Amino acid sequence: MSTYVDLDGVRTWYGESGAGEPLVLLHPGGGGVSSRAFTPNIGALAERFRTFTPERRAHGRTPDVEGPITFDAMAQDTIRFLEQVVGAPARVLGVSDGATVALLLALRRPDLVERLVFVAGVFHHDGWWPVAIDPNNEPPAFLEDSYADLSPDGAAHYGVVVEKLARMHQIEPTISLEELATIPCRTLVMLGDDDEVRLEHGIALYRALPEAELAVVPGTSHGLLVEKPELCNAMLVDFLTNDPIATFAPIRRA
Repeated sequence: MSTYVDLDGVRTWYGESGAGEPLVLLHPGGGGVSSRAFTPNIGALAERFRTFTPERRAHGRTPDVEGPITFDAMAQDTIRFLEQVVGAPARVLGVSDGATVALLLALRRPDLVERLVFVAGVFHHDGWWPVAIDPNNEPPAFLEDSYADLSPDGAAHYGVVVEKLARMHQIEPTISLEELATIPCRTLVMLGDDDEVRLEHGIALYRALPEAELAVVPGTSHGLLVEKPELCNAMLVDFLTNDPIATFAPIRRA
């Protein structure tokens, strides 16, 4: 099923499928990106969970609103979504910009996040390879087509959204290592080995979070969930459904 919900003035589209404990999926960012990014993953996840796929402001079928797009605003929208639609704490999986939103959610409202999967995102804007967020980059043509296909704002608004997101990526997010150390939920940090996120940045996140696990998916880029969906889906389901194992020679977890 799919429908809209009003989140303090943001008319937010979301899909829902499957049954079981709730799992909220936060799609990547960028003009023209929507929850359709989870097409290779949703089937495997909906077999185990009641999945929710909200589309954030100015993405997919959710219209833009006045003012800048910020990670803080999108995190607040997500808090409202969990409160109003899910109605309970949930497992949360975010990708790219969605991962940053999920991290802010866990920081601001730890009571709402049972487990967190952080895929190919950053906690500070300096974690991107510069070429990935260069404001002079021309977005791929297919993203403009995807935006025009879904957006209630119409194709002419695409450039506005691209500009808003470019400004955001130059100055946000700015989460500190000290703040990361306060996030209590068990977290899986996932990256492609040739990601737009610097590998060192992902490792710093892994080391800063108190209850973190790390997965670097070989032979993949920023699109790892799409590039190797069977491998990634198996890792996601394992993390989201099973408790940690007792390891033979722990160092960090000793």
